[in-house]
Order: sequence, then structure tokens, then C-alpha cells
Amino acid sequence: MSTRADTLTIEPDPERGSPEPLTEAWTAERDRRVSVALERLRRIPPGDPARERARDAVIHAGMPLARRLARRFSCRGEDPDDLVQVALLGLIKSVDRYDASHGVRFEHFAAPTMLGELRRHFRDRGWALRVHRRLQELHLEISRAVPQLCQALQRTPDVRDLAGHLGRTENDIRDGLECAHAYAVSSLNSVVRSGSGFAELGELLGEQDRRLESLPDRQAIQAAVATLTPRDQQILALRFCGDLTQAEIAQRLGLSQMHVSRLLARCLQQLRQALADQL
Repeated sequence: MSTRADTLTIEPDPERGSPEPLTEAWTAERDRRVSVALERLRRIPPGDPARERARDAVIHAGMPLARRLARRFSCRGEDPDDLVQVALLGLIKSVDRYDASHGVRFEHFAAPTMLGELRRHFRDRGWALRVHRRLQELHLEISRAVPQLCQALQRTPDVRDLAGHLGRTENDIRDGLECAHAYAVSSLNSVVRSGSGFAELGELLGEQDRRLESLPDRQAIQAAVATLTPRDQQILALRFCGDLTQAEIAQRLGLSQMHVSRLLARCLQQLRQALADQL
């Protein structure tokens, strides 16, 4: 048996024929089928192959209730099919744990179990970022309190209103409101407005600027180079910015390569001394 609502199949019942599709409008018929299937399941001993078919029949009959309960949470941004799967998990647990001797109707036992599974799903897996459970529960309290206060105050409640209503400090309320940003995150590929046009969110994120880290060193070198003569500055620029060899510099300036080598050595020594003086 599969737990998916759209793939679950029940083997034909020899006594009743092929099972008919259930709709939520057939509440009375559904309850009757659940009762019959539960009674059959109770009478079949463990290990009997027919027990699995009877169990499937109970689950099949309870599917409309699972779908209806899952729809209560459909406005929270989760995939509806995923919510149905969570509710069906609670339904299966209900079938396996139900004891008719307690005198409680199966529907009254199964509904709280499925609702518990759905709430647990949102509490444990519905957050995009991991948030402490205390803050998750506080966020849910705030979410339930806001509509009540809006109706009572005829306006949107502020932090002070929520703190007084829930018996919390204002800092606690701010933490609970702030953690809402961790519930859902945006994709870096999502399109956002940028100036007069649009761009992907990832394109607008900054990154570490290596040049900014070296700014003090570059300013110190710039000050040291300013102490050189114009010809020495030109030789340095041709060698380290223009990437010319000593022979090419000598040819351009009408000097010998040996003279250029001595000038470069003197310039570098002068720069080292100027940088050392700045320390």
C-alpha cells in the first residue's frame, strides 16, 4: 500500500466487490465504512493476510478526512500534496493505535492525531532556517493573537499590545516577530526591482573587496613613490606597470641596461626606507 492519496489502491473486497471512490460529501457512508472496516480489522488475528487488506480499507475510508484537515494549513506556503502526505501519516498511525474498547469514535481519535502530525511538520520542517523551538512556539502564539487583537482593538496591534496580551516582555515579542524571516527564504535567482529595471537577487549581493583590505598599504606606497624624482617614477612605472624589461626601458629612455638596473635598485631601496619610516 502506498501512502499517497492519488496512488493508494485497495484490493477488491470479496464480500463487497471493488471499492467505490469516496467523496467528502458521503460523510455518513464514510463513517459506516470505517466502522465496518474497523470491526473486520479487530476480528482478524495478527499474521493473517486479510488483516493487511482490512487495514488498507480503514485508511482508504479515512482519506477524505485527511484531505480536509490538510486543507486547513494550505495557506502557509507548503505544497498541498505534501500536507496531504503528512495527514495520511497521522491517519495510518491512528489506524494502528486505535482501540475501540475505550469508547471513542475513530474519527474523534484520528482527527487530533492527524492535526498533531501537521503541526509537528510545520514546527520541525516548515522553517527554512533552524530556529530554537521556544521562538517557533512564540511565533505561533503571536500569529494566533494578531487576528484576535485586530478585532478587539480595531487596528493592527503593536509590540506593546502583543506583550500585554500574551504576558511576555516586549523584547520577547520582537524576537518572535523577527524569527518570522527564517520561515521562508528567497531564491538567489528570484527577480527583484533594481533601480529602473529588474535583476536577479544574487546579482545584487556584495562580496569581499580585496582592494579595500590593501588600501592602507597602497596609500603608504603612493606616499613613498611621491618622494622619488619624476624620472625614477617613470622607470618604476615602465617596469612594474608597463611590464617592460630593463633592456626595453633602457632603449626607450636612451640609457644603458646597467644604468637602468642601478636606478631600479636605488629606487627600491629608497622606497623601503620611506615605508620603514612610516611605521
